[in-house]
Amino acid sequence: MKRLKIQKLKILLFSIIWALAVPFMASAQSEKLENEIEATMLKATKYMVETVSNNGGYVWYYLPDFSRQWGEMEAYKTMIWLQHPGTISMGHLFLDAYRITGNEYYYQSAEKAAAAIIWGQSNEGGWNYMVDFAGDKSMKHWYNTIGKNGWRLEEFQHYYGNSTFDDDITSDAARFLLRMYLEKFDPKFKPALDKAINFVLKSQYPMGGWPQRYPLRYDFNKQGHPDYTSFYTFNDDVIWENIHFLIQCYLTLGEERFLDPIRRGMDFYLFSMDGCGAWGQQLNLDMETAGARTYEPTAFLPSTTCENAMLLLKFYQYTGDRRFLVRIPSAIQWLEETELPEEKQERGRTHPTFVDPATNKGIYVHRQGSNSKYGFYFIDENDTELLSHYYGKCTVQLQELKDEYSKVAAMSIEEVTNDSPLIPGKFDENGTPQTFYDLNRYNFPFQASDEMVQQIISELDEQNRWLSKHAMISHPYIGDGEKQELTKEFATTRVGDETDTSPYRDETDQDYISTGTYIRNMKMLINYLNALRK
Repeated sequence: MKRLKIQKLKILLFSIIWALAVPFMASAQSEKLENEIEATMLKATKYMVETVSNNGGYVWYYLPDFSRQWGEMEAYKTMIWLQHPGTISMGHLFLDAYRITGNEYYYQSAEKAAAAIIWGQSNEGGWNYMVDFAGDKSMKHWYNTIGKNGWRLEEFQHYYGNSTFDDDITSDAARFLLRMYLEKFDPKFKPALDKAINFVLKSQYPMGGWPQRYPLRYDFNKQGHPDYTSFYTFNDDVIWENIHFLIQCYLTLGEERFLDPIRRGMDFYLFSMDGCGAWGQQLNLDMETAGARTYEPTAFLPSTTCENAMLLLKFYQYTGDRRFLVRIPSAIQWLEETELPEEKQERGRTHPTFVDPATNKGIYVHRQGSNSKYGFYFIDENDTELLSHYYGKCTVQLQELKDEYSKVAAMSIEEVTNDSPLIPGKFDENGTPQTFYDLNRYNFPFQASDEMVQQIISELDEQNRWLSKHAMISHPYIGDGEKQELTKEFATTRVGDETDTSPYRDETDQDYISTGTYIRNMKMLINYLNALRK
Protein backbone atom coordinates (compact mmCIF):
# COMPACT_ATOMS: atom_id res chain seq x y z
CA MET A 1 0.00 0.00 0.00
CA LYS A 2 2.84 2.32 0.98
CA ARG A 3 4.65 1.45 -2.27
CA LEU A 4 1.53 2.30 -4.28
CA LYS A 5 1.27 5.72 -2.62
CA ILE A 6 4.93 6.44 -3.41
CA GLN A 7 4.37 5.43 -7.03
CA LYS A 8 1.34 7.71 -7.30
CA LEU A 9 3.35 10.53 -5.74
CA LYS A 10 6.14 10.02 -8.32
CA ILE A 11 3.61 10.15 -11.14
CA LEU A 12 2.09 13.34 -9.72
CA LEU A 13 5.52 14.97 -9.35
CA PHE A 14 6.47 13.96 -12.91
CA SER A 15 3.20 15.42 -14.22
CA ILE A 16 3.83 18.69 -12.42
CA ILE A 17 7.41 18.91 -13.67
CA TRP A 18 6.32 18.07 -17.22
CA ALA A 19 3.52 20.66 -17.13
CA LEU A 20 6.02 23.27 -15.98
CA ALA A 21 8.64 22.20 -18.51
CA VAL A 22 6.46 22.12 -21.63
CA PRO A 23 6.00 25.91 -21.88
CA PHE A 24 9.74 26.41 -21.43
CA MET A 25 10.45 23.81 -24.10
CA ALA A 26 7.95 25.40 -26.47
CA SER A 27 9.42 28.81 -25.73
CA ALA A 28 12.92 27.52 -26.41
CA GLN A 29 11.80 25.95 -29.69
CA SER A 30 10.04 29.17 -30.68
CA GLU A 31 13.12 31.21 -29.84
CA LYS A 32 15.30 28.80 -31.83
CA LEU A 33 13.00 29.14 -34.87
CA GLU A 34 12.97 32.92 -34.55
CA ASN A 35 16.74 32.97 -34.50
CA GLU A 36 16.87 30.67 -37.53
CA ILE A 37 14.43 32.88 -39.43
CA GLU A 38 16.35 36.06 -38.60
CA ALA A 39 19.65 34.44 -39.59
CA THR A 40 18.16 33.35 -42.93
CA MET A 41 16.71 36.80 -43.60
CA LEU A 42 20.02 38.49 -42.88
CA LYS A 43 22.07 36.11 -45.03
CA ALA A 44 19.70 36.51 -47.98
CA THR A 45 19.65 40.28 -47.58
CA LYS A 46 23.43 40.60 -47.39
CA TYR A 47 23.70 38.72 -50.68
CA MET A 48 21.19 41.02 -52.37
CA VAL A 49 22.74 44.20 -50.97
CA GLU A 50 26.43 43.33 -51.25
CA THR A 51 26.46 41.20 -54.41
CA VAL A 52 23.37 41.98 -56.48
CA SER A 53 22.63 45.67 -55.99
CA ASN A 54 23.97 48.43 -58.23
CA ASN A 55 24.60 51.59 -56.18
CA GLY A 56 21.77 50.50 -53.90
CA GLY A 57 19.33 49.73 -56.73
CA TYR A 58 17.94 46.58 -58.37
CA VAL A 59 16.24 45.22 -61.47
CA TRP A 60 13.81 42.25 -61.51
CA TYR A 61 15.81 39.27 -62.77
CA TYR A 62 19.47 38.39 -63.20
CA LEU A 63 21.23 35.42 -64.71
CA PRO A 64 23.32 33.89 -61.89
CA ASP A 65 26.53 34.98 -63.62
CA PHE A 66 25.10 38.51 -64.09
CA SER A 67 25.72 38.41 -67.84
CA ARG A 68 22.16 39.62 -68.52
CA GLN A 69 19.48 41.31 -66.43
CA TRP A 70 15.89 42.47 -66.85
CA GLY A 71 13.35 44.87 -65.47
CA GLU A 72 10.14 44.95 -67.48
CA MET A 73 12.56 44.80 -70.42
CA GLU A 74 16.23 43.92 -70.65
CA ALA A 75 18.36 46.44 -68.79
CA TYR A 76 21.90 47.66 -69.18
CA LYS A 77 24.24 46.81 -66.33
CA THR A 78 24.31 50.53 -65.55
CA MET A 79 20.55 50.52 -64.97
CA ILE A 80 18.21 49.90 -62.07
CA TRP A 81 14.43 49.49 -62.31
CA LEU A 82 11.96 51.37 -60.10
CA GLN A 83 8.74 49.52 -60.96
CA HIS A 84 7.53 46.81 -58.60
CA PRO A 85 9.28 44.49 -57.78
CA GLY A 86 12.29 46.74 -58.30
CA THR A 87 14.23 49.23 -56.22
CA ILE A 88 11.28 50.97 -54.54
CA SER A 89 9.77 47.67 -53.40
CA MET A 90 13.15 46.51 -52.14
CA GLY A 91 13.43 49.70 -50.11
CA HIS A 92 9.99 49.16 -48.58
CA LEU A 93 10.96 45.57 -47.76
CA PHE A 94 14.14 46.65 -45.98
CA LEU A 95 12.13 49.03 -43.81
CA ASP A 96 9.65 46.24 -43.01
CA ALA A 97 12.54 43.98 -41.99
CA TYR A 98 14.03 46.77 -39.88
CA ARG A 99 10.70 47.27 -38.11
CA ILE A 100 10.36 43.59 -37.16
CA THR A 101 14.00 42.87 -36.25
CA GLY A 102 15.46 46.21 -35.16
CA ASN A 103 18.63 45.27 -37.04
CA GLU A 104 20.31 48.43 -38.35
CA TYR A 105 21.65 46.55 -41.37
CA TYR A 106 18.17 46.66 -42.89
CA TYR A 107 17.84 50.39 -42.30
CA GLN A 108 21.25 50.95 -43.89
CA SER A 109 20.11 48.85 -46.88
CA ALA A 110 16.98 51.01 -47.16
CA GLU A 111 19.21 54.10 -47.06
CA LYS A 112 21.19 52.75 -50.01
CA ALA A 113 17.99 52.13 -51.98
CA ALA A 114 16.81 55.65 -51.13
CA ALA A 115 20.11 57.10 -52.33
CA ALA A 116 19.71 55.32 -55.68
CA ILE A 117 16.13 56.57 -56.01
CA ILE A 118 17.14 60.14 -55.16
CA TRP A 119 19.95 59.95 -57.72
CA GLY A 120 17.35 59.13 -60.35
CA GLN A 121 14.89 61.86 -59.36
CA SER A 122 14.23 64.35 -62.17
CA ASN A 123 14.95 68.04 -61.83
CA GLU A 124 11.19 68.59 -61.57
CA GLY A 125 10.80 65.99 -58.80
CA GLY A 126 9.40 62.82 -60.39
CA TRP A 127 10.80 59.54 -61.76
CA ASN A 128 10.91 57.45 -64.92
CA TYR A 129 10.50 53.66 -64.98
CA MET A 130 14.24 53.12 -64.68
CA VAL A 131 17.42 54.92 -63.71
CA ASP A 132 20.63 54.76 -65.77
CA PHE A 133 23.76 55.67 -63.82
CA ALA A 134 25.55 56.10 -67.15
CA GLY A 135 23.39 59.15 -67.80
CA ASP A 136 21.03 60.56 -70.38
CA LYS A 137 23.11 59.56 -73.39
CA SER A 138 23.04 55.89 -72.40
CA MET A 139 19.32 56.06 -71.62
CA LYS A 140 18.51 57.49 -75.05
CA HIS A 141 20.52 54.73 -76.71
CA TRP A 142 18.54 52.11 -74.77
CA TYR A 143 15.24 53.64 -75.91
CA ASN A 144 16.42 53.76 -79.53
CA THR A 145 17.39 50.08 -79.54
CA ILE A 146 15.91 47.76 -76.92
CA GLY A 147 12.97 50.01 -76.06
CA LYS A 148 11.97 50.76 -79.65
CA ASN A 149 11.79 47.09 -80.55
CA GLY A 150 9.53 45.97 -77.69
CA TRP A 151 6.48 45.40 -79.87
CA ARG A 152 3.85 45.31 -77.15
CA LEU A 153 5.57 47.77 -74.78
CA GLU A 154 4.88 51.00 -76.61
CA GLU A 155 5.51 53.06 -73.47
CA PHE A 156 9.20 52.20 -73.93
CA GLN A 157 9.38 52.99 -77.64
CA HIS A 158 9.96 56.71 -77.17
CA TYR A 159 12.21 58.64 -74.82
CA TYR A 160 10.35 61.61 -73.35
CA GLY A 161 12.92 62.67 -70.78
CA ASN A 162 10.17 63.37 -68.24
CA SER A 163 8.57 61.45 -65.35
CA THR A 164 5.70 58.97 -65.17
CA PHE A 165 2.86 58.19 -62.79
CA ASP A 166 2.27 54.89 -64.62
CA ASP A 167 2.54 51.74 -62.49
CA ASP A 168 2.70 53.91 -59.34
CA ILE A 169 6.31 54.86 -60.15
CA THR A 170 6.47 58.45 -58.94
CA SER A 171 3.88 58.19 -56.17
CA ASP A 172 5.47 55.07 -54.67
CA ALA A 173 8.99 56.47 -54.90
CA ALA A 174 7.68 59.52 -53.06
CA ARG A 175 5.90 57.28 -50.54
CA PHE A 176 9.12 55.39 -49.84
CA LEU A 177 10.99 58.66 -49.23
CA LEU A 178 8.17 59.67 -46.88
CA ARG A 179 8.68 56.43 -44.96
CA MET A 180 12.43 56.99 -44.83
CA TYR A 181 11.96 60.49 -43.48
CA LEU A 182 9.41 59.43 -40.88
CA GLU A 183 11.37 56.40 -39.67
CA LYS A 184 14.00 58.48 -37.87
CA PHE A 185 13.07 62.03 -38.90
CA ASP A 186 16.40 62.21 -40.69
CA PRO A 187 16.45 65.64 -42.41
CA LYS A 188 18.64 64.40 -45.26
CA PHE A 189 15.54 62.86 -46.90
CA LYS A 190 13.39 65.99 -46.57
CA PRO A 191 14.60 67.93 -49.67
CA ALA A 192 13.94 65.04 -52.07
CA LEU A 193 10.61 64.32 -50.34
CA ASP A 194 9.49 67.96 -50.59
CA LYS A 195 10.53 68.02 -54.23
CA ALA A 196 8.45 64.90 -54.93
CA ILE A 197 5.40 66.25 -53.06
CA ASN A 198 5.57 69.52 -54.98
CA PHE A 199 5.86 67.56 -58.24
CA VAL A 200 2.62 65.69 -57.48
CA LEU A 201 0.85 68.93 -56.56
CA LYS A 202 2.14 70.89 -59.55
CA SER A 203 1.24 68.18 -62.08
CA GLN A 204 -2.41 68.00 -61.03
CA TYR A 205 -4.81 69.53 -63.53
CA PRO A 206 -7.24 72.20 -62.22
CA MET A 207 -10.11 69.74 -62.78
CA GLY A 208 -8.47 67.38 -60.30
CA GLY A 209 -7.04 64.60 -62.49
CA TRP A 210 -3.45 63.84 -63.42
CA PRO A 211 -1.71 63.04 -66.71
CA GLN A 212 0.25 59.85 -67.18
CA ARG A 213 3.53 61.75 -67.65
CA TYR A 214 4.77 65.17 -66.59
CA PRO A 215 6.03 67.72 -67.61
CA LEU A 216 3.60 67.44 -70.50
CA ARG A 217 4.83 66.16 -73.86
CA TYR A 218 3.02 65.67 -77.17
CA ASP A 219 5.76 64.31 -79.41
CA PHE A 220 5.02 60.58 -79.86
CA ASN A 221 2.24 60.03 -82.39
CA LYS A 222 2.24 56.34 -83.27
CA GLN A 223 0.46 55.08 -86.40
CA GLY A 224 -1.84 58.09 -86.42
CA HIS A 225 -2.73 57.84 -82.74
CA PRO A 226 -2.26 61.05 -80.74
CA ASP A 227 0.25 61.18 -77.91
CA TYR A 228 -1.85 60.11 -74.93
CA THR A 229 0.56 60.87 -72.08
CA SER A 230 -0.97 64.28 -71.35
CA PHE A 231 -4.49 62.82 -71.03
CA TYR A 232 -6.33 62.46 -67.75
CA THR A 233 -5.33 58.90 -66.79
CA PHE A 234 -7.05 56.25 -64.67
CA ASN A 235 -4.99 53.38 -66.09
CA ASP A 236 -2.87 51.64 -63.43
CA ASP A 237 -4.50 53.81 -60.73
CA VAL A 238 -2.61 56.97 -61.72
CA ILE A 239 -5.18 59.35 -60.21
CA TRP A 240 -6.07 57.21 -57.20
CA GLU A 241 -2.46 56.56 -56.19
CA ASN A 242 -1.71 60.29 -56.25
CA ILE A 243 -4.76 60.96 -54.08
CA HIS A 244 -3.71 58.09 -51.81
CA PHE A 245 -0.19 59.48 -51.44
CA LEU A 246 -1.48 62.98 -50.63
CA ILE A 247 -3.79 61.51 -47.98
CA GLN A 248 -0.80 59.75 -46.45
CA CYS A 249 1.10 63.06 -46.48
CA TYR A 250 -1.85 64.76 -44.78
CA LEU A 251 -2.03 62.07 -42.11
CA THR A 252 1.66 61.99 -41.32
CA LEU A 253 2.82 65.54 -41.99
CA GLY A 254 -0.40 67.24 -40.90
CA GLU A 255 -0.33 69.96 -43.57
CA GLU A 256 -3.80 71.20 -44.52
CA ARG A 257 -2.55 72.36 -47.94
CA PHE A 258 -3.11 68.75 -49.08
CA LEU A 259 -6.87 68.84 -48.49
CA ASP A 260 -7.81 70.87 -51.58
CA PRO A 261 -5.91 68.68 -54.10
CA ILE A 262 -7.29 65.58 -52.36
CA ARG A 263 -10.85 66.88 -52.70
CA ARG A 264 -10.34 67.94 -56.32
CA GLY A 265 -8.88 64.53 -57.10
CA MET A 266 -11.90 62.76 -55.65
CA ASP A 267 -14.33 65.12 -57.40
CA PHE A 268 -12.70 64.34 -60.74
CA TYR A 269 -14.19 60.85 -60.58
CA LEU A 270 -17.63 62.45 -60.68
CA PHE A 271 -16.79 64.93 -63.47
CA SER A 272 -15.26 62.21 -65.65
CA MET A 273 -18.05 59.64 -65.36
CA ASP A 274 -19.98 59.29 -68.62
CA GLY A 275 -23.73 59.79 -68.61
CA CYS A 276 -24.22 56.05 -69.19
CA GLY A 277 -22.40 55.27 -65.93
CA ALA A 278 -19.05 54.14 -67.37
CA TRP A 279 -15.46 55.33 -67.50
CA GLY A 280 -12.66 54.94 -70.01
CA GLN A 281 -9.01 54.59 -69.02
CA GLN A 282 -8.19 58.04 -70.37
CA LEU A 283 -9.96 61.27 -71.18
CA ASN A 284 -8.54 63.97 -73.42
CA LEU A 285 -8.49 67.57 -72.26
CA ASP A 286 -11.98 68.09 -73.73
CA MET A 287 -13.15 65.45 -71.22
CA GLU A 288 -13.83 62.94 -74.00
CA THR A 289 -13.05 59.24 -73.61
CA ALA A 290 -9.79 58.53 -75.40
CA GLY A 291 -7.48 55.67 -76.33
CA ALA A 292 -3.81 55.28 -75.45
CA ARG A 293 -1.45 52.64 -76.84
CA THR A 294 -2.46 51.26 -80.22
CA TYR A 295 -4.00 48.21 -78.51
CA GLU A 296 -5.99 50.44 -76.11
CA PRO A 297 -8.79 51.87 -78.28
CA THR A 298 -11.16 54.68 -77.42
CA ALA A 299 -13.53 52.71 -75.24
CA PHE A 300 -15.28 52.33 -71.93
CA LEU A 301 -13.75 49.67 -69.69
CA PRO A 302 -15.84 47.49 -67.36
CA SER A 303 -12.81 46.87 -65.12
CA THR A 304 -12.09 50.59 -64.77
CA THR A 305 -15.78 51.30 -64.22
CA CYS A 306 -16.04 48.77 -61.39
CA GLU A 307 -12.81 49.99 -59.77
CA ASN A 308 -13.86 53.63 -59.99
CA ALA A 309 -17.29 52.87 -58.56
CA MET A 310 -15.61 51.14 -55.61
CA LEU A 311 -13.51 54.27 -55.16
CA LEU A 312 -16.67 56.41 -55.11
CA LEU A 313 -17.76 54.28 -52.16
CA LYS A 314 -14.42 54.93 -50.50
CA PHE A 315 -14.72 58.68 -51.14
CA TYR A 316 -18.20 58.66 -49.60
CA GLN A 317 -16.74 56.98 -46.51
CA TYR A 318 -13.98 59.59 -46.42
CA THR A 319 -16.26 62.61 -46.79
CA GLY A 320 -19.88 61.70 -46.06
CA ASP A 321 -20.73 63.53 -49.29
CA ARG A 322 -23.67 61.73 -50.88
CA ARG A 323 -22.69 62.94 -54.36
CA PHE A 324 -20.24 60.06 -54.41
CA LEU A 325 -22.92 57.56 -53.43
CA VAL A 326 -25.73 58.54 -55.80
CA ARG A 327 -23.73 57.90 -58.98
CA ILE A 328 -22.90 54.27 -58.18
CA PRO A 329 -26.22 52.68 -59.26
CA SER A 330 -25.72 53.93 -62.83
CA ALA A 331 -22.30 52.23 -62.92
CA ILE A 332 -23.85 49.00 -61.64
CA GLN A 333 -26.58 49.18 -64.27
CA TRP A 334 -24.04 49.73 -67.05
CA LEU A 335 -21.97 46.78 -65.86
CA GLU A 336 -25.08 44.59 -65.87
CA GLU A 337 -25.93 45.68 -69.40
CA THR A 338 -22.45 44.96 -70.77
CA GLU A 339 -21.92 41.56 -69.12
CA LEU A 340 -21.19 38.89 -71.70
CA PRO A 341 -23.71 36.11 -72.36
CA GLU A 342 -22.77 33.03 -70.35
CA GLU A 343 -21.63 31.14 -73.44
CA LYS A 344 -19.17 33.96 -74.24
CA GLN A 345 -17.62 34.12 -70.77
CA GLU A 346 -14.27 32.41 -70.24
CA ARG A 347 -12.83 31.12 -66.95
CA GLY A 348 -14.47 33.79 -64.84
CA ARG A 349 -13.98 36.54 -67.40
CA THR A 350 -17.42 38.10 -67.42
CA HIS A 351 -17.04 41.22 -69.57
CA PRO A 352 -15.28 42.43 -72.69
CA THR A 353 -12.14 44.38 -71.83
CA PHE A 354 -13.23 47.21 -74.14
CA VAL A 355 -16.76 48.45 -74.90
CA ASP A 356 -17.49 50.71 -77.86
CA PRO A 357 -18.98 53.99 -76.50
CA ALA A 358 -21.15 54.35 -79.62
CA THR A 359 -22.74 50.88 -79.61
CA ASN A 360 -22.24 49.69 -76.02
CA LYS A 361 -20.93 46.40 -77.47
CA GLY A 362 -17.64 44.67 -76.89
CA ILE A 363 -14.77 45.39 -79.25
CA TYR A 364 -11.67 43.22 -79.45
CA VAL A 365 -8.03 43.91 -80.28
CA HIS A 366 -5.89 41.66 -82.49
CA ARG A 367 -2.50 41.91 -84.13
CA GLN A 368 -0.77 40.97 -87.34
CA GLY A 369 2.85 40.89 -88.35
CA SER A 370 6.05 39.86 -86.63
CA ASN A 371 7.74 42.85 -85.02
CA SER A 372 7.52 46.39 -83.79
CA LYS A 373 8.54 47.97 -87.08
CA TYR A 374 6.03 46.29 -89.41
CA GLY A 375 3.48 44.67 -87.10
CA PHE A 376 0.30 46.42 -86.01
CA TYR A 377 -2.86 46.08 -83.90
CA PHE A 378 -6.42 46.32 -85.16
CA ILE A 379 -9.94 46.22 -83.70
CA ASP A 380 -13.13 44.39 -84.63
CA GLU A 381 -16.04 42.57 -82.94
CA ASN A 382 -14.50 39.09 -83.27
CA ASP A 383 -13.80 37.58 -79.82
CA THR A 384 -11.40 34.87 -81.04
CA GLU A 385 -7.61 35.00 -81.56
CA LEU A 386 -7.31 37.46 -78.70
CA LEU A 387 -4.08 39.00 -77.46
CA SER A 388 -2.33 37.10 -74.71
CA HIS A 389 -0.60 40.15 -73.26
CA TYR A 390 -3.79 42.24 -73.02
CA TYR A 391 -6.65 39.78 -73.11
CA GLY A 392 -9.93 40.88 -74.68
CA LYS A 393 -12.13 39.68 -71.81
CA CYS A 394 -11.84 40.54 -68.12
CA THR A 395 -13.13 39.61 -64.69
CA VAL A 396 -15.34 42.21 -63.01
CA GLN A 397 -16.27 41.91 -59.32
CA LEU A 398 -19.82 43.15 -59.93
CA GLN A 399 -21.43 41.26 -57.05
CA GLU A 400 -18.79 42.58 -54.64
CA LEU A 401 -19.59 46.12 -55.79
CA LYS A 402 -23.34 45.53 -55.31
CA ASP A 403 -22.86 44.06 -51.83
CA GLU A 404 -20.54 46.84 -50.70
CA TYR A 405 -22.88 49.49 -52.06
CA SER A 406 -25.88 47.98 -50.24
CA LYS A 407 -23.93 47.79 -46.98
CA VAL A 408 -22.54 51.32 -47.10
CA ALA A 409 -25.77 52.92 -48.33
CA ALA A 410 -27.60 51.51 -45.29
CA MET A 411 -25.20 53.12 -42.80
CA SER A 412 -25.64 56.48 -41.11
CA ILE A 413 -23.24 59.31 -41.98
CA GLU A 414 -21.62 58.93 -38.56
CA GLU A 415 -21.02 55.23 -39.14
CA VAL A 416 -19.81 55.78 -42.70
CA THR A 417 -17.19 58.37 -41.80
CA ASN A 418 -16.08 56.78 -38.52
CA ASP A 419 -12.68 55.72 -39.89
CA SER A 420 -12.17 58.56 -42.37
CA PRO A 421 -8.51 59.56 -42.79
CA LEU A 422 -9.68 63.11 -43.47
CA ILE A 423 -11.03 63.47 -39.94
CA PRO A 424 -8.22 64.26 -37.49
CA GLY A 425 -7.36 61.27 -35.31
CA LYS A 426 -6.58 61.23 -31.61
CA PHE A 427 -3.25 59.97 -30.36
CA ASP A 428 -2.09 59.36 -26.82
CA GLU A 429 1.02 60.97 -25.39
CA ASN A 430 3.16 58.06 -26.60
CA GLY A 431 1.92 58.13 -30.18
CA THR A 432 1.99 60.45 -33.18
CA PRO A 433 0.48 60.22 -36.65
CA GLN A 434 3.97 59.54 -37.98
CA THR A 435 4.25 56.30 -36.00
CA PHE A 436 0.63 55.24 -36.35
CA TYR A 437 0.07 54.77 -40.08
CA ASP A 438 1.37 51.98 -42.30
CA LEU A 439 2.57 53.57 -45.54
CA ASN A 440 3.58 50.43 -47.43
CA ARG A 441 1.48 50.23 -50.58
CA TYR A 442 2.13 46.57 -51.34
CA ASN A 443 0.42 44.74 -48.49
CA PHE A 444 1.27 41.07 -48.19
CA PRO A 445 -1.42 39.47 -46.00
CA PHE A 446 -0.44 35.87 -46.76
CA GLN A 447 0.49 33.97 -43.62
CA ALA A 448 3.06 31.22 -44.14
CA SER A 449 2.64 27.84 -42.45
CA ASP A 450 5.38 26.17 -40.39
CA GLU A 451 6.13 23.89 -43.35
CA MET A 452 6.40 26.82 -45.76
CA VAL A 453 8.77 28.65 -43.43
CA GLN A 454 10.99 25.58 -43.15
CA GLN A 455 10.92 25.24 -46.94
CA ILE A 456 11.93 28.89 -47.43
CA ILE A 457 14.81 28.44 -45.00
CA SER A 458 15.96 25.23 -46.67
CA GLU A 459 15.80 26.72 -50.20
CA LEU A 460 18.46 29.32 -49.45
CA ASP A 461 21.48 27.94 -51.31
CA GLU A 462 25.14 27.86 -50.29
CA GLN A 463 25.65 31.36 -51.72
CA ASN A 464 22.65 32.66 -49.72
CA ARG A 465 20.44 33.03 -52.81
CA TRP A 466 16.82 32.08 -53.38
CA LEU A 467 17.01 31.07 -57.03
CA SER A 468 13.87 30.78 -59.13
CA LYS A 469 12.89 29.52 -62.57
CA HIS A 470 10.56 30.69 -65.34
CA ALA A 471 11.60 34.34 -65.31
CA MET A 472 10.26 36.89 -67.78
CA ILE A 473 13.18 37.30 -70.20
CA SER A 474 13.57 38.56 -73.78
CA HIS A 475 15.39 38.13 -77.04
CA PRO A 476 18.67 40.05 -77.08
CA TYR A 477 18.60 43.19 -79.21
CA ILE A 478 19.83 42.35 -82.75
CA GLY A 479 18.44 45.28 -84.73
CA ASP A 480 15.11 46.48 -86.11
CA GLY A 481 12.58 44.09 -87.54
CA GLU A 482 12.80 43.16 -91.21
CA LYS A 483 9.90 40.73 -91.77
CA GLN A 484 7.02 42.60 -93.40
CA GLU A 485 4.49 39.85 -94.15
CA LEU A 486 1.11 40.18 -92.41
CA THR A 487 1.34 36.84 -90.67
CA LYS A 488 -0.94 35.69 -87.83
CA GLU A 489 1.85 33.55 -86.36
CA PHE A 490 2.25 35.90 -83.40
CA ALA A 491 -1.39 36.93 -83.03
CA THR A 492 -1.77 35.29 -79.62
CA THR A 493 1.82 35.06 -78.38
CA ARG A 494 3.53 37.35 -75.89
CA VAL A 495 6.48 37.97 -78.19
CA GLY A 496 6.97 38.29 -81.93
CA ASP A 497 9.98 37.31 -84.03
CA GLU A 498 13.63 37.27 -82.94
CA THR A 499 13.87 41.09 -83.19
CA ASP A 500 11.04 41.65 -80.68
CA THR A 501 12.56 42.62 -77.33
CA SER A 502 9.27 42.25 -75.43
CA PRO A 503 9.43 39.94 -72.40
CA TYR A 504 8.20 36.35 -72.43
CA ARG A 505 8.34 33.56 -69.88
CA ASP A 506 11.32 31.20 -69.94
CA GLU A 507 9.84 27.72 -69.64
CA THR A 508 13.24 26.00 -69.31
CA ASP A 509 14.92 24.99 -66.04
CA GLN A 510 17.34 27.92 -66.15
CA ASP A 511 17.85 29.47 -62.69
CA TYR A 512 17.54 33.21 -62.06
CA ILE A 513 18.12 35.62 -59.21
CA SER A 514 14.76 37.28 -58.69
CA THR A 515 13.97 40.34 -56.58
CA GLY A 516 10.33 39.25 -56.63
CA THR A 517 11.22 35.87 -55.11
CA TYR A 518 13.41 37.54 -52.48
CA ILE A 519 10.63 40.00 -51.56
CA ARG A 520 7.98 37.26 -51.37
CA ASN A 521 10.09 34.99 -49.15
CA MET A 522 11.14 37.85 -46.89
CA LYS A 523 7.54 39.01 -46.55
CA MET A 524 6.43 35.53 -45.50
CA LEU A 525 9.20 35.31 -42.92
CA ILE A 526 8.39 38.79 -41.61
CA ASN A 527 4.70 37.93 -41.32
CA TYR A 528 5.57 34.70 -39.51
CA LEU A 529 7.81 36.55 -37.03
CA ASN A 530 5.11 39.13 -36.48
CA ALA A 531 2.56 36.41 -35.67
CA LEU A 532 4.97 34.67 -33.29
CA ARG A 533 5.54 37.87 -31.34
CA LYS A 534 1.92 38.87 -30.91
